[in-house]
Amino acid sequence: MAVLLHFIRRLSDIPVLVACAALFLLMVMTFCDVILRSLFNAPIEAATELTRILMAVLVFAVLPVISARADHIAVDLTDGFFARYRLSRLRDGLVFLGSGVMLIWPAKRVWVLAERARDYGDVTEYLSIPQFYVGWFITLFTAIAALAMIVTGLLHLFAPHLLSERHP
Repeated sequence: MAVLLHFIRRLSDIPVLVACAALFLLMVMTFCDVILRSLFNAPIEAATELTRILMAVLVFAVLPVISARADHIAVDLTDGFFARYRLSRLRDGLVFLGSGVMLIWPAKRVWVLAERARDYGDVTEYLSIPQFYVGWFITLFTAIAALAMIVTGLLHLFAPHLLSERHP
């Protein structure tokens, strides 16, 4: 099991690299757009739709990784209480499980919306990129995040020793 978790940790670098590439493209495109707009009065017409697509890729590519690593924003108002009664592991496991189960609904809804966009033939305004591709991407990575959170919650409850980074 520890070997499998190590492999999954290495595999999780791929969506992070995808998000990094999207961020880099976003920065280059914005820089070029500002230069072209300022010096030549010729902005990149498709910049708005490319920004939307790249932002979706950026956010949803790292969603499973951030969720599974518990790198999301957390408020620690009750940490003292749970630590005092040694319930932190139970709380974390239940929160991960609940959050993972709740993420199933948005994944299903985005899938329905993506399929509707595919059926209608919706494309972006300037580049004519089919919009359902973005919806499928969001659906896939939201579903992966849900699965990652459920597995992480189960590990918190039943095998917390497998969550440490020290395993090979």
